[in-house]
Amino acid sequence: MSDDNSLEEETLTVSQEENGQRIDKILSQHYPDVSRHYFQDLILKEDVRLNGLPTLKRQRVKPGDVIEIRFRLTPEIQLTPEDIPLDILFEDSDIIAVNKPAGMTVHPAPGNWSGTFVNALVHHCKELEGDFSTLRPGVVHRLDKHTSGVLIAAKTKRAHLRLAELFAERRMQKEYVAICLGNAGSGTIENYLDRHPVDRKKRTVVEQGGKLAITEYKTLTHGDKLCLVKINLKTGRTHQIRVHMQFHGTPILGDPVYGRRQSNTQWEVERQLLHAQTLAFEHPFTGEAICLKAPLPEDMSQLLKQMPPVPEGLL
Repeated sequence: MSDDNSLEEETLTVSQEENGQRIDKILSQHYPDVSRHYFQDLILKEDVRLNGLPTLKRQRVKPGDVIEIRFRLTPEIQLTPEDIPLDILFEDSDIIAVNKPAGMTVHPAPGNWSGTFVNALVHHCKELEGDFSTLRPGVVHRLDKHTSGVLIAAKTKRAHLRLAELFAERRMQKEYVAICLGNAGSGTIENYLDRHPVDRKKRTVVEQGGKLAITEYKTLTHGDKLCLVKINLKTGRTHQIRVHMQFHGTPILGDPVYGRRQSNTQWEVERQLLHAQTLAFEHPFTGEAICLKAPLPEDMSQLLKQMPPVPEGLL
């Protein structure tokens, strides 16, 4: 498999109904917006693996087999510039930061080949530098589709390298706010996260293996059933906040994967109420202290009115 860690990855587990089918046929059935030939090409490039190993397009599979796919752009899949409005928080010749709305995917992926932040970025930045075959030119971190807030991207190759270093060295100070069920209180959650053993798209807390995940949280205000929580990430694992708040017993309201379905329905919430409020860092080229803040979105602001006011200076 390609060693490019920036490619979009998906994992499938073969079902009983798919027993004995060719792997290329299964992939084209799961992702009907691209052709069978596209997957045959990925298989040839070893961007598809079966149970961790390279495979052949004619390989037949059995229930429980795990298929890993890394998607890349080809002539069949074009990264099209799209004139999508961006709420720009900061921009210079190297860096751009926006307030990403909930519902916008960061980069093209199966089922979302257009309408993404990257489609908007390549339209806005006519001379954007980067490897366009990865589906993620300029992207140095991600927010889940239904998470709103500060998203930063690199406009130049040198900025991509330096921003990636800042994230890797944990010199990007990320602060989130979330509306959760119950009263979360304050504290630190420290454990290890890994893929869920059954649903490979989910993450879960594990006793052995996995990656260290550390989350600091503080309740800013709470009512009888809901609370507003400020969250600081000390590590940046996939779904970390969502998994940790579920583990803590105070899941994020509206979370369709880690939340409580009955509560989501009761409150008529259509997305996880998680917002990347603040991103602070030292500009890699000017040395300027940058602190970017995205205002609370309307859906969270409305629910916040049902709780006691947040003490001045905390939000």
